[in-house]
Amino acid sequence: MNTLVVITGPTAVGKTELCLDIAERFGIPIINADSRQIYSDMHIGTASPTSEQLQRVRHHFVGTLRLGDYYNASMFEQDVLRVLDKEFEGRTDHIALMTGGSMMYIDAVCNGIDDIPTITDDVRLWMKERLASEGLERLCEELRMLDPDYYAIVDRHNTRRVVHALEICHQTGNTFTSYRVRERKQRPFAIVKIALNRNRDLLYDRINRRVDAMIAAGLEDEARHLLPWRNENALNTVGYKEMFAYFDGQWSFDEAVERIKGNTRRYARKQLTWFKRDPAVRWFDADDNKEIMTYILQEWSRNQKTTEVR
Repeated sequence: MNTLVVITGPTAVGKTELCLDIAERFGIPIINADSRQIYSDMHIGTASPTSEQLQRVRHHFVGTLRLGDYYNASMFEQDVLRVLDKEFEGRTDHIALMTGGSMMYIDAVCNGIDDIPTITDDVRLWMKERLASEGLERLCEELRMLDPDYYAIVDRHNTRRVVHALEICHQTGNTFTSYRVRERKQRPFAIVKIALNRNRDLLYDRINRRVDAMIAAGLEDEARHLLPWRNENALNTVGYKEMFAYFDGQWSFDEAVERIKGNTRRYARKQLTWFKRDPAVRWFDADDNKEIMTYILQEWSRNQKTTEVR
């Protein structure tokens, strides 16, 4: 049986170099599962693969969308499945590699996502205008009235999720909850999930040093260049949000940098909590390259034997 290897873990844990080594070992491309690296012009703030890394290994879904393009986990699911169809075509013993830290994107590929209707441009623009004029609090109250079940569980500080639920309500006349069936989809390939971790202090140090490197590489200039698109969902992202607040005079430059570090550490904790809920994930220390490669080879071999038995 063909095998999809998924390498995930918190931001800055060290997924990139490991995945480059794995991809080179098997002669395969990397399927990128980072919901922000898929956009162009956000290279520094998203720690996108460098030009040298892109030359070493072919990547899917890096810098392929413009900032104003609409994209979601369901679309990513379908796009990745098309890539895997081509990678696995005519094979029963092949291996593919996907890596990233975007929890919803990885879950969509591995387990499927609910068949939620695609929002029309008119409805999306209307809700965007309402968000700007009425504010998030007012839209949350509307969601409470239209879909109280989803209101009870949604992160009401997550603008995108609140707005998307309302888009569904207004476009379809049904609640967003009615589309969340949570049925796991079967895949015609085996999935091996690996998550990397480090000692918490070491991880936080890596995060802090990564932010310092982003600043040195020109994150401030990149954020200034992206100011005209600051209201796009893609830029509702740690690193850019804090820089925009600095430009607005809310914080000093140094305070903005410290907030980027703190918010990135907070996001890493959220990622770890999410991944630890999945019993299918096998955890490794990020420096255990030899053990990780051995595990991949063992699982790949086991999946091929399963096909032979069938």
